[in-house]
Amino acid sequence: MRARPAATAALVGVLALAACGTTEQAPSDATTPDGEAGTADTSVTVTDARGVEVTLDAPAERVAVTEWNVAEYLVSLGVEPVGVADVTGFETWDTTVELPEDVADIGGRGEPSIDTLAALDLDVLFVTGSLVEGAVEQIEETIPVVVVPGGDAADPVGSMFDNVDLVAEVTGTQDAAQTLQAEYDDAVEAARAELGDVSDVPVAFADGYDTGEAVTVRPFTSGSLIGGVLGDLGFTDAWAELPDLEADPAYGLAQVDVEGLTQLPEDTRFWYMANGDDDVFATALAENSIWTSLPFTADAVRFPDGIWGFGGPESMIRTIDAAVDAIG
Repeated sequence: MRARPAATAALVGVLALAACGTTEQAPSDATTPDGEAGTADTSVTVTDARGVEVTLDAPAERVAVTEWNVAEYLVSLGVEPVGVADVTGFETWDTTVELPEDVADIGGRGEPSIDTLAALDLDVLFVTGSLVEGAVEQIEETIPVVVVPGGDAADPVGSMFDNVDLVAEVTGTQDAAQTLQAEYDDAVEAARAELGDVSDVPVAFADGYDTGEAVTVRPFTSGSLIGGVLGDLGFTDAWAELPDLEADPAYGLAQVDVEGLTQLPEDTRFWYMANGDDDVFATALAENSIWTSLPFTADAVRFPDGIWGFGGPESMIRTIDAAVDAIG
């Protein structure tokens, strides 16, 4: 739960307004300097991750998005995106929300189709910084583009909600954003009440992949979004016991081989994310002598499929539910 002292909360509110922009709505009876009745100003101005001011005539309704986390934000906010990158991939990895049946697939997450975007009559396109070089500049010749920041390992849950607020500002759904924050806070509070004090429970959350030559395990440290959620619940990050582990500053992810898992505390709860048959812990490592000898292997817990570990508040609420179930 992101409780803050009142003074800090006030300061954060001021900074958030400065960072995310404002929706300007003049009174409906506004008058022009010559005394004539004017038209209400419904324009929206935000400053995106590039530091670029983007102004729209009104809150965006027809929107498309290249990244799945923002696609989830939009649906959770009650906005149906008309275009999403790699729709099949989204529907495979994120089952927390449902995209509209008629949503257009705009191409790759890093390289959307310019022609498809042009045909959608968009009010705005949301992207992250992962597009191929020059793509944003080309797109915004005809379509307003808002670049949403990536993760922030210093405050993963906070940065998620900052991004939700930015998207809500652009789409005029600030009330829905406040509701999402409240639902997350309520879920954390309820889980903590059920779990009790779990500060002495070390959890190592991970996923993994098989390169064909070796299995790589990807730790979700306390700086990851899921790690941040587990921290909100009061768990201890078991990955902190690995002295040489280096996580990236944006998403809090690292890499270790199977031998690296031997450095985890013996009482570690090992929880992981997989999808479908793509489960290296149950397949590629099933007969690995190191993996099978670890004290926590027999009780390793695979979280339910379709929880996108880099998603939005609704995915994180599902993560909370899964953590409570994993403790039993």
